[in-house]
Amino acid sequence: MSASFACRLSRPGVVCSLGSDLDTIAAALFAGQRQLAVSDDFTPGRALPLGRVSAPLPDASSWEAGQRSRNNRLLALALAGLGETLDALLAQVAPERIGVVIGTSTSGIGETEKAIAESGHDGPLPASFAYSRQELGAPARFVAERLGLGGPCYALSTACSSSARALASARRLLKSGQCDAVIAGGADSLCRLTVNGFASLDAVSDAPCLPFSRQRRGINLGEAAALFVVTPERGGIQLGGVGESADAHHISAPRPDGSGAVAAMRQALTMAGLAPEAIDYLNLHGTGTALNDQMEATAVNDLFAQPPACSSTKALTGHTLGAAGALEAAFCWLALTYGRLPRHIYDGDYDPTLPPLPLVGHAPAPSAPLRHALSNSFAFGGNNASLLLSRDDV
Repeated sequence: MSASFACRLSRPGVVCSLGSDLDTIAAALFAGQRQLAVSDDFTPGRALPLGRVSAPLPDASSWEAGQRSRNNRLLALALAGLGETLDALLAQVAPERIGVVIGTSTSGIGETEKAIAESGHDGPLPASFAYSRQELGAPARFVAERLGLGGPCYALSTACSSSARALASARRLLKSGQCDAVIAGGADSLCRLTVNGFASLDAVSDAPCLPFSRQRRGINLGEAAALFVVTPERGGIQLGGVGESADAHHISAPRPDGSGAVAAMRQALTMAGLAPEAIDYLNLHGTGTALNDQMEATAVNDLFAQPPACSSTKALTGHTLGAAGALEAAFCWLALTYGRLPRHIYDGDYDPTLPPLPLVGHAPAPSAPLRHALSNSFAFGGNNASLLLSRDDV
């Protein structure tokens, strides 16, 4: 690895449709097990496959009203998954030296929807309603207050790149010396606003999604929370490079030539001091929409003379929006730790109009041990982020 600034990612705390403990999640990830449940809860009369969390969530009844949201319950379970790492951090580092950066797009909007449904469109909102829980900063504030932290605390909401950018921001807080550790990641919960919003764009598939297939028809949505303790240390799994760019091409469609995506990937490689051929695994954004998959396949082939083994994990969990960047960084963490690759699940009918990609499970597996992984997150407005994770055995 490059001798540049070292940034360690702890064992993550994760909850998604694959489970809430890493062993269970890893088993499903490497076996390519879809965990989507068909429901019309958010789209009455139209049943959709959704990556819903089925794990029991912490009881929020004793929390103050402004904290009682499904997003925060997901975060609380992810915090519990940090286990001894979090306990040691709180015992060893002063609270004012620990930062919190959380990516989200929904925050507590689901609870606002329920309050409006209860009161009717013309009636007063119920006494239990707390506007503060739908503020985009609410998840970060919840983590900081729950742990009694006093360092920098903020949220990022750049749609589907939100939590990838949260990890990039954590790295900057450490490098600048503003923090000695940062709890960073993301959380998003399913709600009617997002499911119907994507449906209105004709971006949602009524069947399990098929990233990079000739038959792809759109995304499946999901929910998740994923958190890391990020520290300025060597060893373990490193966040060796981050890349961020903005196309400003269209409010929702990606720039067709993929130049913004290439710029983000190239920045991450440059920061880590690596050439494209050093990457052993690429976690694709891979939503299963016509335009995104076309753009990403083009971008990957523009950057890599021979693209590395790659896969989209959204076919397993659904697209978890603001949580996706951190969730898929956790999947890369698992890949590097276990030395195994997440499978790419689709119908096997690769779109012949796309530049070719060596999808895991449909191409020969790498023979060398896994050392470096790159993870892509591309969002509305051409907001692109790439994270480069490396195994450092120093």
